[in-house]
Amino acid sequence: MAQNGLVQIKAESGKWGYANLKGEEVIPAKFKNCNPFSSDGFAVVVLTSGYSIINVKGEEIPTEVHDYEIIQGIFGIGPKGFENGLLGIRSGKKWGYLNTSGKLAIPLNYDYITEFNGGYATARNGGRFIVLDTKGKETSLVSKDNIDDIKHFSEGLAPVRSSNGLFGFANTKAEIAIPVQFKSVGYFSGGLAWAKNTEGKAGFINPKGEWVIQPTYLDVTNFDPVSKFAKVKQESGWSYIDASGKPLVVSTTESWGDFSDGLAAGEQGGKKGFYNTKGEWVIKPQFEGVRKFENGYAAAKQGGKWGIIDASGNWVIKPVYSGINDVVLIK
Repeated sequence: MAQNGLVQIKAESGKWGYANLKGEEVIPAKFKNCNPFSSDGFAVVVLTSGYSIINVKGEEIPTEVHDYEIIQGIFGIGPKGFENGLLGIRSGKKWGYLNTSGKLAIPLNYDYITEFNGGYATARNGGRFIVLDTKGKETSLVSKDNIDDIKHFSEGLAPVRSSNGLFGFANTKAEIAIPVQFKSVGYFSGGLAWAKNTEGKAGFINPKGEWVIQPTYLDVTNFDPVSKFAKVKQESGWSYIDASGKPLVVSTTESWGDFSDGLAAGEQGGKKGFYNTKGEWVIKPQFEGVRKFENGYAAAKQGGKWGIIDASGNWVIKPVYSGINDVVLIK
């Protein structure tokens, strides 16, 4: 099935809208803010007051709940939109989910919820932690540990934290799949998740909770599922490892970005570019700023303006915008 790309754009007016990969403004920049379209073609936009749901034609989808908030991203940065066809909202003091028709698909019953991932989300109601499926079926988390927090799912596992401050993972059956034993953990990506032992050293575990790459690092980031590379920090600084732990040192860069879509952002002389998993520059440093590659495209800044480049460094959307975000592919 053919897919069309859409990207959020910020005009000189400070308003946001959407453009296609021809650089055509398909939904005018008239919103206070907006979030990416979901793959099935729906987005949440911020109006002067409140939110609205639109389709790819820019048409508003009426909702049966009118005064609501939506889930925010990590550290409150950026709203989270539709995932698996559902949008987490809060009205009053309770959370639930709207579907893409604007109907309340899962009632406003919860004190806390997460976005859906792979058909499952987590929620809290009083002292009860719950796994939800997309039909709203609840399964209560059962654990011998005193669990006081649960995060969203990634690759079928969700981080949990016990009252003693240690982390493990729950599965979609609401079972503790990886015992609570780590000082901190990341999310599973490409079959591995980073974790820190009780001494604070970081490595990577598999879905059984086994160390695949021993905890010897000061810090690490998630594996890129495309390239199977992650960024790691040692006393000597940042470098990369593959899924077997084999190191990649890129000495020709002054900064080290995370791999995404098989490329990582680097820097020379204040200019940004991208190198591959061999440490070779495939897009020479030439930009004032870049964002990571998503779906084969990356945002790049030149002459004080933002546009979109492809994996060869060619401009797909010329740098004419005050701001731009990642390309999303619509089914």
